[in-house]
Amino acid sequence: MPAPTTPTMSEPAATPRPVAATTTADQATIGKSLVIKGEVTGSESLYIDGRVEGSINLSGNRVTVGRNGVVSANINAREIVVLGKVRGNLTASDRVDIRSDGSLTGDVVAARISIEDGAFFKGGIDIRKAGQKPNGEEVKAAAAAEPATASAARA
Repeated sequence: MPAPTTPTMSEPAATPRPVAATTTADQATIGKSLVIKGEVTGSESLYIDGRVEGSINLSGNRVTVGRNGVVSANINAREIVVLGKVRGNLTASDRVDIRSDGSLTGDVVAARISIEDGAFFKGGIDIRKAGQKPNGEEVKAAAAAEPATASAARA
C-alpha cells in the first residue's frame, strides 16, 4: 500500500513573487556591436550600449545610454539616463540624468534634470511639470468639462 504524498518544502510555492519596477528582466539591451537605424518603439525599458540612429519612443519607460552607447536620435521616455554620447533632443515625462562620463548635444524637455560634474551638455533646457503645455500653460481638466454654450460664445 503506497504512503500518502505530502508536499515538501523544496517544491516551489504557488504564490506569485513581486517584481521590482526596474529589473533586468523587463529591460531590453542593444549590445556593443549592434547598429540600429530607424525607429525604436515599445513598452519596456531599454539599455543602449551600441549605436542607434533615428528615433526612440518608449514614453512610459526608461532609456539608458550606456558608456559605449552612441545615439543620434530624438528620445522620448519617462526617464533618460546618459552615460555615453547622445546627439538629439530628449523629452522625458519625469527626469533626465546626464552622468559624469555622459555627453549630450541637444535640447532637453523634462520635469527634472540632473547634470553631474564632468558631463558635457550643449543645448537648451525646458523644465515642465507633468501635464504642462509647451507654451507654459497648465492643462486644465475643467476646461474640457465647460458647457458647449460657453465655448460657442467665444467663437
